[in-house]
Amino acid sequence: MPLQLDVVALGAPEVDIARRFYTTAFSPAVTDDGDSAALDLHGTGQVALSVTECLATAAGTTPATSGFRGYVLTYTVNQPTEVKSVMEVAARGGAEVLKPAKKALFGSFSGAFQAPDGAIWKVAAATGKDTGPAAAVPLPTETTLILGVTAPKASKTFYEAVGMTVDRDYGSKYVDFHPAKAAIRLCLMERGVLARDAGAAKDGDGFPAIVLNCAAQSRDEVDALLAAATAAGGRITAAAAGTPEGGYGGHFTDPDGFSWKVTH
Repeated sequence: MPLQLDVVALGAPEVDIARRFYTTAFSPAVTDDGDSAALDLHGTGQVALSVTECLATAAGTTPATSGFRGYVLTYTVNQPTEVKSVMEVAARGGAEVLKPAKKALFGSFSGAFQAPDGAIWKVAAATGKDTGPAAAVPLPTETTLILGVTAPKASKTFYEAVGMTVDRDYGSKYVDFHPAKAAIRLCLMERGVLARDAGAAKDGDGFPAIVLNCAAQSRDEVDALLAAATAAGGRITAAAAGTPEGGYGGHFTDPDGFSWKVTH
């Protein structure tokens, strides 16, 4: 089984505050489970909200973090008016606007904000012109996770080694992979370029308060994926073992330190 991105888990100091913010900003379907919450972004991906400290402990690290976390989530809608609408709702909900919504390169339109939990989101439309009335609730056409890496070509080699299939490859500028059905698309950019695009300083270290989740079909597949990640240059941070829910899983980090959880 190849590695695939099924769920993006975001750490938050207070899950209730994060849930309220994302419910207001994106109107997702929400499932609450005590200290965590699951968000369905209208069929374009799954986001889980967890207490940052718990997420870090399970990943075999400490929750301390500072500065740019090294990733940007992109919420793509149909037209500029919808970008503005989402940005305005996010700002009213407590987000910090990093880049006001405006026309960007190659005719696109985008803005960026940092959510109360610390995650940076870019809201974008592929066109700089409206094609009709804005939807009352702008729905995404795609959601992506862009990892800021040291060398996109080297990172691409790692992810190919664990089974991911490249979709678009622009060398050292941008690489992305075919997403699983109804899942967030994984992308790679150079860290400094990504930070600049989002309106953030590139410096930062510590746990980025994000864990990427892959659901395996068996315990053997969990073991195989962890072994493949290690062979490709990743590092096991939590060895495969039984989970409190009765499953089986482990954690590894890619060469840039982004944490993955593989479970059955």
